[in-house]
Amino acid sequence: MAHNQPQETTNDKAFGSNWVKSSRFLFYLQVATLLAFVAGCSGYMYSNRYQGKPKVEVPESTQYTPKYKS
Repeated sequence: MAHNQPQETTNDKAFGSNWVKSSRFLFYLQVATLLAFVAGCSGYMYSNRYQGKPKVEVPESTQYTPKYKS
């Protein structure tokens, strides 16, 4: 009767059957996603960077050494 018993078949290449391979895949997927996010944010920040100093007129009475009218 041993020939009528079902045999368990394991597929080592399946994603759900081998936790070592699946956890390694998920780790590298997280690393790649994080790197893509950082690169995207860096590119966005670079494209919208501060372009220079605007000429702002500061009243003389509010400077570090104020000049008052006599």
